Amino acid sequence: MDSISMAAGSASFLPNGVKMMASRECGRLAAVVGIVGSGDFSKSLTLRLLRSGFGVVVGSRQPKRAAEAFPHVVDVTHHEDAVDKASIIFLAIRREHYASLWGLKHLLVGKVLVDVSNNRRRNQYPESNAEYLASLFPESFVVKGFNVISAWAMQSTAKDTCNQVYICSNSLVARQQVQELARQMGFAPLDMGALSSARDIENMPLRLFPAWRGPVLAAVALSIFFFAYSFVRDIIHPYVHGGQSLFYKIPVEVVNHTVPAVAITLLALVYLAGQLAAVHQLGYGTKYRRFPPWLDEWLGYRKQLGLLSFFFAGVHTLYSLCLPLRKSERYLLMNMAYQQVHANIESSWNEEEVWRVEMYLSFGIMSLGLLSLLAVTSIPSVSSALNWREFSFIQSTLGYIALLIATFHGLLFGWRRAFEEEAYRFYLPPSFVIALVLPVMVILGKILLLLPCFSRKLHLIRRGWQASQGRRDPPRSANHLSPERVTIM
Repeated sequence: MDSISMAAGSASFLPNGVKMMASRECGRLAAVVGIVGSGDFSKSLTLRLLRSGFGVVVGSRQPKRAAEAFPHVVDVTHHEDAVDKASIIFLAIRREHYASLWGLKHLLVGKVLVDVSNNRRRNQYPESNAEYLASLFPESFVVKGFNVISAWAMQSTAKDTCNQVYICSNSLVARQQVQELARQMGFAPLDMGALSSARDIENMPLRLFPAWRGPVLAAVALSIFFFAYSFVRDIIHPYVHGGQSLFYKIPVEVVNHTVPAVAITLLALVYLAGQLAAVHQLGYGTKYRRFPPWLDEWLGYRKQLGLLSFFFAGVHTLYSLCLPLRKSERYLLMNMAYQQVHANIESSWNEEEVWRVEMYLSFGIMSLGLLSLLAVTSIPSVSSALNWREFSFIQSTLGYIALLIATFHGLLFGWRRAFEEEAYRFYLPPSFVIALVLPVMVILGKILLLLPCFSRKLHLIRRGWQASQGRRDPPRSANHLSPERVTIM
């Protein structure tokens, strides 16, 4: 059954088979969409449909009570009346209530049933909810869709949240109708093909940050490494060699040594992926050769790595602001003042140290400001307001400047301590030295790629030139994302 039949009656129909009814406000005809169910999602869906110019009829088991929660222009009635007045019907009910519509099977013949349900866990049932619904009503056209949109997002405008809707159905006509309905509601439908894709669509809302798993694991691993490294150098070494108990430094000072090291390392990883992709293209002389799977995945993680870098930088800022508030810091300051008076020192002013700290703080503030700009422009509503050149300038050019300034911030923090023998506890260099190795390598790599001998060839390759042919080929689509076309943050 691949054509949608309509019950005969006095109502008129759109070319795509959607029933019409007279608007209560101005007497004009409006397309009618039915909704079975009167919960929160049904209310949000009703408001979205009304704003999009559709008429709405809602079916409820208790229509009088449910009508109080809907606008007065909405026809809230019993289930049988609702399904009879519309050709496209949203089923805003749970799977266990599908059987309650069995008595309306004769009214649902030839109707488009849009299943918006989700399960409590992935692969909860042998078949998807939509496939189960299709088995109950084989003479109806079941479409899976709108289940990835929350009730809050349904009421918001398209720019406030993700507006992508996944649609699948065994009926091409029904699938196209629901896709057109989604477009008129301000969503971006994505055709997922047959109803067998419903299980994947139903599992989407149940996934827990699938794109963040790799970046979060990297951040956790770096945090454990730098924390253990600082703990050994700053806590264990004084205890072993001098009997000093400095374990009170663990909650604040050791953590504050860890988070900036993680932040700058993650930021360096963001741009290292693009440089490795550029080296890959230069090595093979073409942009059409696929990247290795690990590099392809790394390129897709750059936004998450950048946002995590911003998070750790923000935490570092808060910890640094709290350092003078510690009781231990006050005791140390009082001891230093007493020792200075006892030694009859009138002024302990150190011009070099003053300049170092002033510049160190200034570079830190500037790098955090640039990271904030990168993070803000990664918000979809902000990035959509920028053209590609503006977005690339912020994410690439300003991103490298942020990395450079953050590196200077770390160098000014260390200053001469990297060359002092007593700074190498257990023969281990200070943690800031380890943290700055990768950023310095990335900055040097960027300088090399900016040399004319590399930058010109890379520019030609990204415009379609191939070294094997020695000429520029006609443009054709690549089978992978080019590194300059992936969101960095």
